[in-house]
Amino acid sequence: MDHNNFTGTIPVSMGRLHRLQMLDLSSNRFSGQIPTSIGNFTELNELYLQENSLLGNIPPSLGNCQKLIALNLSQNNLNGTIPKQLLSLSSLSISLNLARNFLIGSLPMEVGGLKNIGELDVSENKLSGEIPGTLGSCQSLERLYMEGNAFQGTIPQSLNTMRGLGDLDFSRNNLSGLIPKYLENFTSLQKLNLSFNDFEGQVPVQGVFENASGISVIGNSKLCGGIPKLGLPKCLVLRSKSRRFLNLKVIIPVIVVAVCLILLLLCFALLRRRKSRQKHLHTSSSEDRYKNFSYAELLKATDGFSSHNLIGVGSYGSVYKGYFVSDGQIVAVKVLNLQRQGASRSFLAECEALRNVRHRNLIKVLASCSSIDFKGNDFKALVLQYMPNGSLEEWLHPKTDKEDLPRSLNLTQRLNIAIDVAYALDFHHHCQTPISHCDLKPSNILLDNDMVTHVSDFGITRFLSMAVDDNSTNKTNSISVKGSIGYVAPEYGMGGNVSTLGDMYSYGILLLEMFTGKRPTENMFKDGLSLREFVKMALPNRVLDIVDLQLLKQQKEEHKQEQEQGIEEEIAFNHINIHEDERESVLGCLVSVLGIGVACSAESPRERMQMKAVVNQMQVIRDNFLGVGMHREGCYKSLS
Repeated sequence: MDHNNFTGTIPVSMGRLHRLQMLDLSSNRFSGQIPTSIGNFTELNELYLQENSLLGNIPPSLGNCQKLIALNLSQNNLNGTIPKQLLSLSSLSISLNLARNFLIGSLPMEVGGLKNIGELDVSENKLSGEIPGTLGSCQSLERLYMEGNAFQGTIPQSLNTMRGLGDLDFSRNNLSGLIPKYLENFTSLQKLNLSFNDFEGQVPVQGVFENASGISVIGNSKLCGGIPKLGLPKCLVLRSKSRRFLNLKVIIPVIVVAVCLILLLLCFALLRRRKSRQKHLHTSSSEDRYKNFSYAELLKATDGFSSHNLIGVGSYGSVYKGYFVSDGQIVAVKVLNLQRQGASRSFLAECEALRNVRHRNLIKVLASCSSIDFKGNDFKALVLQYMPNGSLEEWLHPKTDKEDLPRSLNLTQRLNIAIDVAYALDFHHHCQTPISHCDLKPSNILLDNDMVTHVSDFGITRFLSMAVDDNSTNKTNSISVKGSIGYVAPEYGMGGNVSTLGDMYSYGILLLEMFTGKRPTENMFKDGLSLREFVKMALPNRVLDIVDLQLLKQQKEEHKQEQEQGIEEEIAFNHINIHEDERESVLGCLVSVLGIGVACSAESPRERMQMKAVVNQMQVIRDNFLGVGMHREGCYKSLS
């Protein structure tokens, strides 16, 4: 019954089919949980439920299927931990595929019970912990995929017995330590992906490591050596023993002096603690120094909130560039739009909580200010890190009246920005207390010197609602700010509650705008035509008719540079001369990205993609476009 349009839940009564030997419900639209009655299939050999919308935990009752040789639950929305009972099925000999779900926890030690398994795929989940040493007992394994999780620690030495491996993927985890040298002896190993971890030390040079096209170690900044084609730095040569002894004679006295100085400094610090709290704060770290500011300090830093320091105006207030003469610090000061009497005590506490949030793709809150201005009005502001490259809005829609040369983003840069925004949303959506952004749009996406994306205004809606609730009896105002026209989820306009699914809609619209160059509020979008419908009607055959012309021009410029390096073969491609291979790569990338944008911006919240799935698919799209992905054929059929 695979590859149909069946919907609804899998009937519990199906568990009555005690003599069933194979069941294939894959590539349908089934939802709900996998019924526990499926454990009644004691004669079952093969079970395929992949590519549906199944929810909940994997039922432990599957451990009753003692004759099961192949199980595929991939590309669903399953969560919870991997049941130990499942990994105790020694009958599994062909494949166990749990990829692209939302499974958490560690990979249980019972995985060593799969002694006859040929393929194990737990990739693209949220698994963590160390790789269990018992995995080395799976000596029949030929394909092992664990990429796209949060595994940490080193690759266990016990895996040296898995000599039959032909394909091994540990990429995009948090693994560390040395790359095991025993992998050189895996004669069957054809593909090895260790990219985007934290491995260090020398890369082996024999076995699979001799083939640059068969391995990937990018994204590990501490690696060295390997074959020349990898382009890694040379490893430092260890010094001789005599040289080390000589160094010790110098180092030991230095250490003794340093310890004495530290003790003296500690005594000095104890004396300083008796002085006033103000002086203590003055000598603290630079980060603590920017804990609070007064209205007068921010007024001076922004030259009286002058118009020439105005960076932008948004739903929540105005942003000014600030400069502190005392230490040369450049900051961005967001003055919140609050003109009400009375201070909100909870505001400073919440600002302190946001100040402690750390993520590469979130704007850093340096300080806060809750004070009274010179007119006696409530004044609240956030002091943020300054982003030299401005906002995404300025890059997508540059102003023609500026003296600067117009700036544009190429396809790779736009992919990186989209993935960074997805990372930021996923981080906040999966916090212990999920936080919705409520106003995701290009002007709230900022770029630093290295073009790394930083999403701003996360949690501002919560701050504003608390400030209003403290100072007013009109509670409806506390939820009045739910987004900007064109980006706000349709359910908010009908009084719906704020949720992370609203952010998914905004992200989808943002994605469509990034790659078409059209705002959702342009005059052409009227009489039932929206940006989403505009893109949807063009997919997949007319994508090049709607793509941002600036993006295509960038591809043309990059192609010219390639031509100068000796590339000759080219074809005409929608007013751009690029290669056939590049044409397919660009076109496939655009179709996939815009398809995700359409899926995220669905009218019904239930039909929108989950952010975890967006992050995974966007990474695959980028890797395939850049040619660094090592994903096996057919693993991502949904992108085609």
